[in-house]
Amino acid sequence: MNARSEPLLIGIADDHPIMRSALVDALGELGPGTRFVEAADAAQTLAMVDAHPGLDLLAIDLRMPGANGLETVRALRARAPSVPLVVVSADDDPAHIGPLLEIGVSGFVPKSEPPAVIVSAVRLVLAGGSYVPPRLAAAGAVPRVGPAPVDMTPRQWEVVRLLARGMPNKAIARALGVTEGTVKVHLIAVFRALDVRNRTAAVLAAQRYLD
Repeated sequence: MNARSEPLLIGIADDHPIMRSALVDALGELGPGTRFVEAADAAQTLAMVDAHPGLDLLAIDLRMPGANGLETVRALRARAPSVPLVVVSADDDPAHIGPLLEIGVSGFVPKSEPPAVIVSAVRLVLAGGSYVPPRLAAAGAVPRVGPAPVDMTPRQWEVVRLLARGMPNKAIARALGVTEGTVKVHLIAVFRALDVRNRTAAVLAAQRYLD
């Protein structure tokens, strides 16, 4: 991650105080001075993103009082479109994960994962990547869609393949021996070719061709 002038501000939304405490303890490793704001239900979560528009990331459990799955995520995306969302959930049914990714969730982490995995997943999302546990991706959590676009160059497919591995722009640039600016240009072309607006959607749209 790039050096920051201020510590991270992370939102934690879960109705179980023990889980919120565990996430705060784990994510405290993200950097010195990392700050946290907490919510225990859907209404508090919406109020939290209104009160803290500068959140660097929101970790949310969708099984909270007042939460309504995809509708709650859509409401959060509408109020805070630039805040990365990571769902931390006890529900790891692959069929439920794809729709969350399609509407803008950047990561999905089962609560059963050890703290080190949760921290690594959040670091990846903060760096501009996306995360789904490999076992869930293999089980169909990442949907397969549509025919391949005809206007993707071989280099653009290389970018998409690296994007699917959760690599941020800097790592993609290093792997391909190009500048970050060149990677951004490729991503603009990829988004246009796949008719998507973000990295996660691009990976979802191209996934069937990345095996």
